[in-house]
Amino acid sequence: MSVLIRPAVPSDIAACIDLRGRTRENAVPAARLAELGITEASWSGQVRDGELPGFVAESAGVLAGYCFGDAGSGEIVVLALLPGHEGHGLGRALLERTVAHLRGLGHQRLFLGCSDNPAHRSHGFYRRLGWRPTGERDGHGDEVLERLPD
Repeated sequence: MSVLIRPAVPSDIAACIDLRGRTRENAVPAARLAELGITEASWSGQVRDGELPGFVAESAGVLAGYCFGDAGSGEIVVLALLPGHEGHGLGRALLERTVAHLRGLGHQRLFLGCSDNPAHRSHGFYRRLGWRPTGERDGHGDEVLERLPD
């Protein structure tokens, strides 16, 4: 499967919102994102202004996944893949690109919210990649994991 990973641009955001509702776990439909204040206009504006840098993966010209981070805080805000692209290293590649970008902005400590349920794919995924629990919870009730420089 040939996949192109590139920096996200504002015109990617409509497809990102659509994909977010089609993930295997923790799918969030566009209507729910809008209730949270996440719209195509708000998200694409954050990308345009450099506040929410990220990377997208395309396969045969179709969005397969993405990862975005907060330039101000060092938070990995979202990593999402279509189910057919799981298990091929794409999530790891997207995450590594976003981590490298945030490190390049000067962030030593990176963090993210993650399910603490071992049955969820994300639970083991992040831990295998060196993310560690902080004992904190975010505003959504998720466990906060952090990654310090290697």
